[in-house]
Parts: sequence; C-alpha cells; structure tokens
Amino acid sequence: MPLPMIDGTASLWTHGYAWLPDLRRRGGPDGGPVRTRVFGRRAIVLHGPADVAFFYDERHVLRHDALPGPVLDALFGRGAVHTLDGDAHRVRKAMFVSLLTSREGVAALVDRIGTHWHEAFARARGREIVLFDQVAAVLAEAVCDWAGLPVTQDAAREIAEDCVAMVDGFATPGPRRWKARRARVRQEQGLAHAVTDVRAGHVHPGVLTVPGGGSGPPRSVLETVAHHLDADGMPLDPHTAAVELLNIIRPTVAIAWFAAFAEHALRRNPELRAGLRAGDWAYARAFAHEVRRFYPFVPFVGGVAAHDLEHRGGTVPAGTLVLLDVYGAHHDPDLFDRPYSFDPTRFLGREPDGDLLVPQGGGDVGTGHRCPGEDIVVGVLTALATALGRLERTVPRQDETIPLNRIPTRPRSGMVLRPSY
Repeated sequence: MPLPMIDGTASLWTHGYAWLPDLRRRGGPDGGPVRTRVFGRRAIVLHGPADVAFFYDERHVLRHDALPGPVLDALFGRGAVHTLDGDAHRVRKAMFVSLLTSREGVAALVDRIGTHWHEAFARARGREIVLFDQVAAVLAEAVCDWAGLPVTQDAAREIAEDCVAMVDGFATPGPRRWKARRARVRQEQGLAHAVTDVRAGHVHPGVLTVPGGGSGPPRSVLETVAHHLDADGMPLDPHTAAVELLNIIRPTVAIAWFAAFAEHALRRNPELRAGLRAGDWAYARAFAHEVRRFYPFVPFVGGVAAHDLEHRGGTVPAGTLVLLDVYGAHHDPDLFDRPYSFDPTRFLGREPDGDLLVPQGGGDVGTGHRCPGEDIVVGVLTALATALGRLERTVPRQDETIPLNRIPTRPRSGMVLRPSY
C-alpha cells in the first residue's frame, strides 16, 4: 500500500512562489504528473500551454468549490463570477466582457488614469512618495469615476487601501486575512447601497457607458451591473451586485503591483527608459507584457476535476484539486528563452501566445475563465510604464528586495521616489 502524501499547505506558506516549481523539479513517480495534497485535499499539478488548454476546458476542470472559503471572503467575494460554471458563468461573464474588453472602454479608462496621474504627481512634486501607494490611489479614483462612482481623493485613498488589503491578505492566514475580510465587508456594504440607489431611479453617469436595454439611454458600469439579469432571468441581489462591482474596481487597483514592478525593472535596467521616453507604443506594450511575465503575482490557479479524468497517461479522480503552475511556467527555459532575464524585446512586434503567458488566466475570454480585464491591465500598464519612463525623479536608499516566500509579493519599500517634474 502506498504511503499517504504529506499535505503541502505548510510548505506553500513557507516557500511561496517556489512551492510548485520545486515540486515539479522533484517530479512525479516514473516521470508522471506531480501529485500532492494541499488544504487537506489531493491535488495534481499542471504546467505549460497544453495543460492550460486542458485546465480551461470545463469538460475537465470546474471552478465551483475549488476556492477555499477564506480566499472567497478576502479576494473574490461570495457568489462571484469566478465560482460559476456552465450557463451561469457564461451569462454573468458576458456582462464583464461587454464592460471590460471594448477598445473604447479601455481607452476611456486609460485616459482617465492619465488625467489623475498627472494631477497626483504634480501635487507630489518635490515630496518623497511611495509609488505603490500613490498609483493605487490614482487607480481607485480613476476607475470609480469611469464606472459611475465618482469619489473624493480621500475616499479614493480609502478604497485603494481596502482593495490593496483584499489582495494582500487572500493567500495567508492571520492578521492580513482578517484585515482583508474587514476591508471587503466595508466596500461591499457601500457598493450595495449604490446598487439600491440606482434601482431606485438615481442615475450615475460614468466615463464609460454601454447600450441600455431596449431604447433606453446608455448605462454606466454601475447601472449595468445593477440592472444585469442572470441566467435565471433575475437581477443580482444587492450583495452579489456589489461583489461584482468590486471585482471590477479591485483588479484595477491591483495594477499598482505591476506599476511597482515596472519601476523595479527600470531601476535594474535603466537603459530601457529610452524606448519608453520616446513614446514607442509597441515597445511600451512589449514592456508591459514582460512585466507580467517576469515578476511574481499569481503563483498558480486552481480548479476541481469534473469527473474521473485521463491525463498524460494517468487517472485524475473526480474532485481532485487541479493546480495550474503560473509562476513556474513563466520562468521555464523550455517555454521562454533566458527566462530570468528581463527582456521586453521577446514580445516586440508580436502578441504573446494566449496559452503561454497566463498571468490573467488562459483559454477564451468570452466563454472560459480567462480574466475579461486583461485588456485593461495591459492597456493601463502600457500607459503607466510610459509615464514612469518619462518621470524625472530622485531615488533615496531603500530595500527593493522582492521576497518570493510572500504571496502576493512586491518590493519591500513599495518603490520610494521623489518626483521632480
């Protein structure tokens, strides 16, 4: 009788982003798939483009019951689109696709962020600031304005702090998770009131509008979510509508992680600023893709085997956790040349393969679980990288290390600088 596998949860907390890559290096028995236990459940590890296609096929892997309750409570919210499958997922996902993937919508948000960026950095001229915190507040103010929820600067900073807490606390037990949960409850309550307000007939025009129902006027993002009809033909309850609004606001604020990483890359590779300063859009977009590949954000994503599966010559029993290695794949020399070198030219003149670069998930954005906000992440990060390349600043001594045993991680200092333009 084979010995039971040791649960790897403690190793995950200890080793962070290195946990799955280390498991893969040790390999499975007879060269087969790597198997482990995590959160008390048996699990199998997938890796690489072919496995991405397998993972995002709903005939194989489902999301329902895959996410632990504490992760839902801190990051996505109960009843979120991330937890749905089948028709329920497709109908809810279609709302996000309509709001987050249009060229006009992305451009409107990028433009709004640019306006708030210039205002914020003009006020910060000559003062020492933490870039991560400053960008998070800019993103919060801009996305709320864009969505039909205009807020004051003070309120934007509070929203930013709560969204950062949600992301920062989802993957660890203890005080960070408690802080994340309190932040989520606070923001869900406020957004649920906004949804109720809209349903009472108050209009909240945003920068982005989408066609209204029938011959009605265009709706803001807030109004669209408030009036969305789910697969059962019913509107979302106010709490679930608030959850989904927050699943637009929170990921936008989370681009602050990538902004801090972009600044980190420029400090390590100052020669790269020239292409960004020149306003070369193609180079800036390639730079954004390389930030998403090179730096650690999502360690892995998970689902549940829908039924007994055959995969790579082995059986995956129904209910097994299926873990798709993201960080390890992005640093696999069989998939990327010189993976530990930061090199934007690897994406210059071409868009990355959708099943190779998967920081926002893989598969089809319209019908699968790939994040519909990926176009926003890339567009916003392209603009922020350009702005950082052009930003004149002085940089004090600080701890810029990025601890890989912390999920999610970021430079310890948050990237302190003093704008001088």
